[in-house]
Amino acid sequence: MVSVVHSVAAQSDFEQSLLTLTDGLSENETAFIREAALFARDAYGDNTLGSGEGILSHALGMALIIAGLKLDADSRAAALLFAVATYDEKGLETLNERFGGGVAHLVGGISRLNRLRPISRGFVADTTQNPQEMKAQVEVLRKMFLAMVEDIRVVLLRLASRTQTLRYYAAEPDDLRVHVARETLELYSPLANRLGVWELKWELEDLSFRFIHPDTYKKIAKMLDEKRLEREQFIIDAVDRVKSELAAVGIHKAEIYGRPKHIYSIWNKMRKKGVDFSEVYDIRALRVIVDEVKDCYTVLGIVHNIWTPIPKEFDDYISNPKGNNYRSLHTAVRCPDGRSLEVQIRTWEMHRHAELGVAAHWRYKEGTKHSSEDNYDDKIAWLRQLLTWKDEVSDSSDWVNHYKQAALDETIYVMTPQGKVVDLPQGATPVDFAYRLHTDLGHRCRGAKVDGALVPLDTALKTGQRVEIVAAKQGGPSRDWLNPSLGYIATKTARTKARAWFSNLALEESLAEGRGIVAKEIQRVGGGGTNLEELAGKLGYAKADDLYIAAARNELNLRLFQAAVRGTEPPVDERGAEPMPVRRPKPAEGEGAGDRGILIVGVDKLLTQLARCCKPAPPDPIQGFVTRGKGVSIHRADCPDFANLQALHPERVIETEWGGHPHGIFPVDITVDAHDRQGLLRDISDVFAREKINVIGVQTLSKQGQAHMGFTVEILNLPQLTRTLKLIHEVQGVVGARRG
Repeated sequence: MVSVVHSVAAQSDFEQSLLTLTDGLSENETAFIREAALFARDAYGDNTLGSGEGILSHALGMALIIAGLKLDADSRAAALLFAVATYDEKGLETLNERFGGGVAHLVGGISRLNRLRPISRGFVADTTQNPQEMKAQVEVLRKMFLAMVEDIRVVLLRLASRTQTLRYYAAEPDDLRVHVARETLELYSPLANRLGVWELKWELEDLSFRFIHPDTYKKIAKMLDEKRLEREQFIIDAVDRVKSELAAVGIHKAEIYGRPKHIYSIWNKMRKKGVDFSEVYDIRALRVIVDEVKDCYTVLGIVHNIWTPIPKEFDDYISNPKGNNYRSLHTAVRCPDGRSLEVQIRTWEMHRHAELGVAAHWRYKEGTKHSSEDNYDDKIAWLRQLLTWKDEVSDSSDWVNHYKQAALDETIYVMTPQGKVVDLPQGATPVDFAYRLHTDLGHRCRGAKVDGALVPLDTALKTGQRVEIVAAKQGGPSRDWLNPSLGYIATKTARTKARAWFSNLALEESLAEGRGIVAKEIQRVGGGGTNLEELAGKLGYAKADDLYIAAARNELNLRLFQAAVRGTEPPVDERGAEPMPVRRPKPAEGEGAGDRGILIVGVDKLLTQLARCCKPAPPDPIQGFVTRGKGVSIHRADCPDFANLQALHPERVIETEWGGHPHGIFPVDITVDAHDRQGLLRDISDVFAREKINVIGVQTLSKQGQAHMGFTVEILNLPQLTRTLKLIHEVQGVVGARRG
């Protein structure tokens, strides 16, 4: 097992601590660590931390833990010098000059992580929070914790620092220790667990449990201690029995010893399974370490032959590793005295990973021949990605591959002024942040402060920053935010909310305009006391607002409207044609942005209007132009006006096309040239009547025997227009008929 040295020696004998710190290092590395320790002693003096512990004492204890994890010389030196940057503005520069960029980099990482401590404590201490919200926020804190560092050794240094703090509180009780213990169980021990640093995880959990539930801790400790001598003797006998059986089959290189059971894990198992202390199977436990994988299964067979296996208590984590790559065989057996024994069987390589976890990567980083360590960077990326998984571990066979392929830096973590952590996609801006907090705050966002300094709204945020939004009392977003090339918005959610605001604004403008039109027409007809809801119902609209919008969009047939106001029958075409319906067909659900089945590429349900200059109709090739306050104006692709607008404002052009089944009535212009004669206008009007085409505008000019006529008509589609033009061509005296 890993020997994690406690800091008693650090407090009593500085030189003895240095000897332990330099264990396993080269002569040059030993001198390097000694220089760092002497520098730290001079820099810290008698200063203490908030816990009351001397800084030098904490640094030595922290470094001893790092040495026990077999980390490199830079990591041990960084532990000794962890607080230099706090007491010296140019501390990192000094460390870089004297001890190299590696140490300065690690110390800088510790300083950045320390910024999170008041944030995490605030959320753990806030008992008024909804439990689910608190759990989610702590999970985001864990993710942010790892995302803020570029080197996973910084996390190990932070875990070592917390372990040393709990050891100090165990020797020097303090009112703050319960709060620190809660924070440890919420944030730090799950991190140690997911990184596989089991020795620190167990100690963090046991000490925290001891501080939070002292009576329960003492009760379980007493029950363990009462049977300690008997249990120790049983373990000695069991070790001898297994060794003799292994020797009989030719396995001589095996280490077998009793595995201590940690009090917090016993309590957790009792609580989760609802069982008594006597029903916890792994109070007595053996660990067997062998050289090869095949020997693991040989040992398993021998153990099951000596004692009776307990059903459903066998786990093969060699064939099916845990999500954090933990591998071992676990089994529980029933002994002749009726009590249980847990046995763990693994190879030395598996043991190194299980005991040291991520720390093993630094021990074997240089000069290794282990295939499992070949892709160092990939291993680190995988370890970082573990933090995105919301449950502790998963045994799914494709779990590791799935998360090794996932991008690590897709998420950033920033804080509100109150300390709440908000996760956003990479590249998110203050505008995205504001919309994430609240839609209304996003609309009213006018500026932002990042870490106290004003920044432009298109600034890309970074993990660990504190963001404050400067908002107007009222108002809405800028249209520039919707321009992708300007970079104000990076998230789909924020862009959708901004577009919705403009759509609602355009709707309000249309309603206001439509109310004015309807009121004017009612006044003109003399229907002062007209009930607008009833009037809308007569004309086929669900409510008055629909009537207003139709009026604003020039979709209201005034003849029918006037008839409805007067309470008379609508006029009928003298040739028997039915009156034009006022209500336009509704678009099919999901069909497009406009009410004619117009699709705006990349946008849904955006207010549209057909341009009056070119009057497009399906299947004309069309383009959209974003107007100011009136949605998207739809032009024919060959429209001269559109060409001018495109040249002036190319950024406001939007790709547009007709939906799969365009519907509605479309106004188009028709120009007719003819030899003037009596009855010409009547004959052309007969064509429109036969085709049931409503004429909404007529202009005629006769000069020197030539007639020039312009008609604005309502058609359903271009084939209907083509047929109508052909029929007009056949009228006597018509020289030409074409679309305007």
